[in-house]
Amino acid sequence: MDINYDGLVKSAESWLPVVLAYSGQIVLALITLLVGWWLINTLTSRVGGLLASRHVDRTLRGFVGSLVNIILKILLMVSVASMIGIQTTSFVAAIGAAGLAIGLALQGSLSNFAGGVLILLFRPFKVGDWIEAQGVSGTVDSILIFHTVLRTGDNKRVIVPNGALSNGTITNYSAEPQRKVVFDVGVDYEADLKHAQGILLELAKDPRVLRDPAPVAVVSNLGESAITLSLRVWVKNADYWDVMFLFNETARDALGKHGIGIPFPQRVVKVVKGEMVDVG
Repeated sequence: MDINYDGLVKSAESWLPVVLAYSGQIVLALITLLVGWWLINTLTSRVGGLLASRHVDRTLRGFVGSLVNIILKILLMVSVASMIGIQTTSFVAAIGAAGLAIGLALQGSLSNFAGGVLILLFRPFKVGDWIEAQGVSGTVDSILIFHTVLRTGDNKRVIVPNGALSNGTITNYSAEPQRKVVFDVGVDYEADLKHAQGILLELAKDPRVLRDPAPVAVVSNLGESAITLSLRVWVKNADYWDVMFLFNETARDALGKHGIGIPFPQRVVKVVKGEMVDVG
C-alpha cells in the first residue's frame, strides 16, 4: 500500500494554521468549563449551607440548590460555546422562547410554586399545626413545593394548592402556647346571677385551667328568653378541647343542683279569629 506523503504534508499544511488558531480558544474554553463547573458546585453547596444555617425547610433547600445549579451550568455552557466561536444568539433566543411558553402553560403551577416558597420561607405554620384556611381545617401533615397536605379531624386528607393558601387568610390555632376557652350558657331571668357566676367559677378550678390570667364569669348577653353567662378561662393549647368538653358536660348539672335553670328557646304564638299568628 503506497502512502501519498506529499498529500498528507499538503493537508497538514492547510489544517495546521486552523488548528493553531483555534487550539488556544479550545484550551481556554475547556479550562473555563472545568473551573466554572467546580465553582458552580462549590457555590450551590455554600447556598445550601447558608439556607440550612437559617433553618430553611429541607425541601426548599434542595429545590433552590438544584435550580441555581442548573441555571448557572446552562449559562456556563452558553459562555463556553461562544468562546469557541459558536453563534449562541439563536440558542439564547430559543431558550427564552421556550421559557416563555412553559411559563404561560404552567401559570397555575408557577403560582403554587411561588406560594410554596413563601410558605417555607416565612413559616406561617409548620408540620403538626392545626390551621384553618380555604374553608378547610386540619392538622398540617406535610408542606411541599406546590401544595400542602392537611389531615382533618375525621382523618380525611385534603390537598390545598400553595398559591391559594399563601394568598388567603390562614388561622393557626397552634401558634401560641395558650388559648382562651369561652363557654357561654343561658340562665333564667329570675336566677341569682352572682350565684350562677360563682358556680361557673367553681367549674374553672380544674387543674388544667391556668390561674394567670385568672378565670372570669361575665354577663355577655340579655337574650329573648335567657341571660347569657360567659365563663372565660385560659388553658394550654393542648388542653383546649378537653376543658371545653368538661364545661359542656358539667355545667347543666352544676347549675341545676342549685336550682338555676337553663331555659329552652321560647316563641309566643297568638290566636286571632281562629288563626295562629307568630309574634316571635
